[in-house]
Amino acid sequence: MLVLSRQRDETIMIGDEIEITVVDIRGDKVRLGITAPTRIAVHRKEIYEAIKAENKQASRAITPGAAIGSIDPSIAPGPAKTINTSKTARLAAGPARSPDLTLTDAPAVPRRAEPRTA
Repeated sequence: MLVLSRQRDETIMIGDEIEITVVDIRGDKVRLGITAPTRIAVHRKEIYEAIKAENKQASRAITPGAAIGSIDPSIAPGPAKTINTSKTARLAAGPARSPDLTLTDAPAVPRRAEPRTA
């Protein structure tokens, strides 16, 4: 383990992409700011361990002998529903519009004044 000493507002670099900055020190607590790419997950250790345990438990829930692509009958979907094509066509066409409502009936939106040039 590498141990480094830093004061408030000092930074530690990990590689080229991860920065750890000491943000605040209060008594026996240190607040750290971490800047890292979004592809790198950053968690407190207890959260990281909880995620690992949950993922391990979820992977055990999958039947070990099940073939890839097979369907568990207990979770298989029910019979397919028929689609009313006339209703589908009406939905695809969009909502019915009132003939007396036009774009000119919309309330006026105040425009921001343009700066004057001399």
